[in-house]
Amino acid sequence: MATRKAASFVERHGLWSAVQAKAADALVKAIRKNKLEVVRFSFADQHGVLRGKTLLAGDAIAALRSGVSMTTTLLVKDTAHKSVFPVFTAGGGFGMPEMEGGADFVMVADPATFRVLPWADKTGWVLCDIYFSNGKPVPFSTRALLREACARLGQAGYDFLAGLEVEFHLFKIENPRLAPADATWPPVAPEVSLISQGYQYLTETRFDLIDPVLEILRKGIVALGLPLRSLEVELGPSQCEFTFRPEGALDAADTMILFRAAVKQIARRHGYLASFMCRPALPNVMSSGWHLHQSLIARKTKQNAFVSTGKDVLSPLGQSYLGGLLAHARAAAAFTTPTVNGYKRYRPYSLAPDRAIWARDNRGVMMRMMGQPGDSATHLENRVGEPAANPYLYIASQIYSGMDGIARRLDPGPSADTPYEAKAEMLPKNLSEALEALRADECFRAGFGKGFIDYYARIKEAEAARFRKEAPDQPEATDWEQREYFDLF
Repeated sequence: MATRKAASFVERHGLWSAVQAKAADALVKAIRKNKLEVVRFSFADQHGVLRGKTLLAGDAIAALRSGVSMTTTLLVKDTAHKSVFPVFTAGGGFGMPEMEGGADFVMVADPATFRVLPWADKTGWVLCDIYFSNGKPVPFSTRALLREACARLGQAGYDFLAGLEVEFHLFKIENPRLAPADATWPPVAPEVSLISQGYQYLTETRFDLIDPVLEILRKGIVALGLPLRSLEVELGPSQCEFTFRPEGALDAADTMILFRAAVKQIARRHGYLASFMCRPALPNVMSSGWHLHQSLIARKTKQNAFVSTGKDVLSPLGQSYLGGLLAHARAAAAFTTPTVNGYKRYRPYSLAPDRAIWARDNRGVMMRMMGQPGDSATHLENRVGEPAANPYLYIASQIYSGMDGIARRLDPGPSADTPYEAKAEMLPKNLSEALEALRADECFRAGFGKGFIDYYARIKEAEAARFRKEAPDQPEATDWEQREYFDLF
């Protein structure tokens, strides 16, 4: 009598939908068709940094359903990879046996995210969700938190549509600082030179000057299957911007995660360093932002719920949604601007916001309203974020803020046509101030869960505390920030 094959980890715990199971079969065929030799299994950690393992192709096929083990200590790290929680105490500092003693958790591939890497030979890449070895979801999974926010929004009858507009810096590496003396923790930042002098925003000459480098990035991003829309030269030296076509919330967050990792890897292979650090500690460089364009699509009608049928640009629902984003802006800053460095961008008269206000097509405000009455493309642009933000948390914070605004019918107030003079609540001056607002925000505690808010705040507070101990707080970026963020993000 034939023995029945034991159920896999995925099957035992019912972790895949029918669509994912079908995608897994296609993934196996793609591995064989492309004669791949290795597959990278990756998950986005609490900072939005991809971590994972690379498996040989045959083992990767088996691991699709059995999962890939990782150590739970990865979930307790700050941006310097220093452990914040006492993992070798009872409960690991969480009161959770699953987090104790540096035990394992399991990465489970989301087969729908599989791609063949265009820049690495015979290599596949798949994003993963994370579970404890008993099959329970890891409560600190930021991808799962966004999926939950989308589910709650869906229950209210809407889907989130996001457009990404991402600025970053691209430098030539002059000295990678690989001497043993430079391998401090965190390491000394690489020495770089500019690829353009800047200050000629959107000029054809400056674009053509850096096009040979951008072409390498563009071809890799397109070959990866990301919905790239445009690439532009920005105002600052060695600064550029990529924009992407609108996608649903989870797809957009995955795009941002893959985009950042891809750009950094492709650039490094060609002798360049791409940095999504907001304001590098280099002379004359400018701050970079991540502008998140957003609207809600009604599930019943498939129409943009922000479109107004009256004289106002935004529908009543859209106005309440906007009111929610403004009401929770200070707390949301912990997610939209999660590094010490990101707060160096909040400056008046700088095309970056410094207070929680909105206006119609005004680039000095936090929330820029775009569109016309009856315009199907009507949407909001949040200009507050930094490119280093974890996209799952950034987008989830928008969903929860907007839903609260709709539920309470919040009034966004009048348009702030003089954005740096308007009377309004100021954005946090630093990361610690943002974390204080986050801890006190009941909307986010209900949405993300009290446990996650406390966990996240503790990790980020440790980061802020190290900065205060080692570096003076000043308007310009410091060497501490350069070592901490320049090559990480």
